[in-house]
Amino acid sequence: MHITDFPTTAPTDLSEKKITKKFNKLQNRLFDLQHLLYANQKNSVLIILQGLDAAGKDSTIRHVFSCLNPTGCNVTSFKKPTEEELMYGFLWRIYKHLPAKGMIQIFNRSHYEDILVPTVHETADAYRIEHRYDYINDFEQHLQMQGTLILKFFLNLSEEAQQAKLQARLKDPKKQWKYDEADTKEQKNRQAYLETYTRIFERCSPQIPWQIIPAEDKWYRNYLIAKAVVEKLETLNMTYPKPG
Repeated sequence: MHITDFPTTAPTDLSEKKITKKFNKLQNRLFDLQHLLYANQKNSVLIILQGLDAAGKDSTIRHVFSCLNPTGCNVTSFKKPTEEELMYGFLWRIYKHLPAKGMIQIFNRSHYEDILVPTVHETADAYRIEHRYDYINDFEQHLQMQGTLILKFFLNLSEEAQQAKLQARLKDPKKQWKYDEADTKEQKNRQAYLETYTRIFERCSPQIPWQIIPAEDKWYRNYLIAKAVVEKLETLNMTYPKPG
């Protein structure tokens, strides 16, 4: 399926009030599960958030994971590689931010940017990009074998909603700092990014599937992501370790 075949909004028959109530319960459960994860020190969690500009990655982190104890959670935002990072292999900067046992690590953008941007802007040859798909699959499967739970979310936003959000940044004094003229220019490449994302979803770690999240209704987006993280953590069947 192409990414454009997936919904960007919540089903019309859902009640925002009821879903929000469920989300609040999920946050309480997520807090408890994080405490168990931290106490056991046996597994770690890597949460990957991807999406086009203005898809709501920062908002997702702020709303869904505000319930976590900061002691056991880290957030890393990956931007354009620095000159130092470009001197190494493309996964070098990722390895530095992997979660230790007992920790939850959230990636705001990730190693997938090193497929997306070079593909759309043709800054790397096709042979090199092609092999990055395999490297990423091997990398994620290795992490999984070492006890890291990986959840990958793509925040799906329609073109109209994306344009509206980018324009809103100019009008809101609290969001004007977020506005980047490059984001508006990148809208011209929207279709190319979506084509590349579709290939990524098809090829990258089918054992660690992507979840396409309708992102235009924040209350539904938050609920779906919290639910997925809670369900994943519950598969560990954790109990508190015995003293000593």
